[in-house]
Amino acid sequence: MGDPLFGLRNSFHIGAFQTAISEASQLTGLSEAEKIERDVFVYRSYIELGSYELVMSEISGASPMSLQAVKALALYMKDQREAALEAAASWLTDPAAASNSTVLLVAGMLYALEENYVEALKACHTGGSLEMMALCVQVYLKMDRVDQAEKQVKAMSAVDDDATLSQLAAAWVGLHQGGAKVQEAFYIFQELGDKFSWTVRLHNGLAACQMRMGRWEDAESELLQAFEKNPKDGDTLANLVAVSLHLGKSAARYMSQLKLVAPSHAIVQRTEEGEAAFDRAASAITA
Repeated sequence: MGDPLFGLRNSFHIGAFQTAISEASQLTGLSEAEKIERDVFVYRSYIELGSYELVMSEISGASPMSLQAVKALALYMKDQREAALEAAASWLTDPAAASNSTVLLVAGMLYALEENYVEALKACHTGGSLEMMALCVQVYLKMDRVDQAEKQVKAMSAVDDDATLSQLAAAWVGLHQGGAKVQEAFYIFQELGDKFSWTVRLHNGLAACQMRMGRWEDAESELLQAFEKNPKDGDTLANLVAVSLHLGKSAARYMSQLKLVAPSHAIVQRTEEGEAAFDRAASAITA
């Protein structure tokens, strides 16, 4: 018997969140465990689409523990960070919660968002699910430990080499390694897009490869396709800023939009820090 949640899970991982929600509504004959996993991916999809209030309102105190964890993620994204982090800390001391893979995954995600990478790895490094392993890959890359990320990708491949998450993780690591590995990552994003659906996430992945290879015009074309699908995506806008600057074009409009939709984005913060430093230097000279 096949995996009834494969399509839902796969759509989520490539970034086709609305498709994932639609697919979930058509699933029937699921076991109780499968129903909970289905709902986890549905609510995580709504979080990715920015519908935090919907998730917070529909998940109650009587909901399964896995859904409570997803609600905490929605709270964090809705700027109720302290409540979400307190929940995560309590889970890790609760034996029942600490054995729940969704709870551990969300705890790891919350700590990673806080840039507390040690705690993020503690939450996920013993997990056997591909999602927990993929999160470890992302955390290692954030820490510039490409060697450890590569080991994690090999472990994922040993579990399921053909899984979309395993392929994506290999592409992420290839992008960081550079050289011929970037071309391999390019092929992975290309194959996933052609095989399943070209999402904003996959367009950005392919564009990142093109930028690494110095193909700035191609990267811009790819990003404009992503922008057409979602003009409010922070990664797309940030990448368009970078591409525009390399092509000698004005990035002002993209930067303005990025500040509106993702004011905490790293590019926005670095730009504002640079502008503040320039203003201080200019004031000192004037004085």
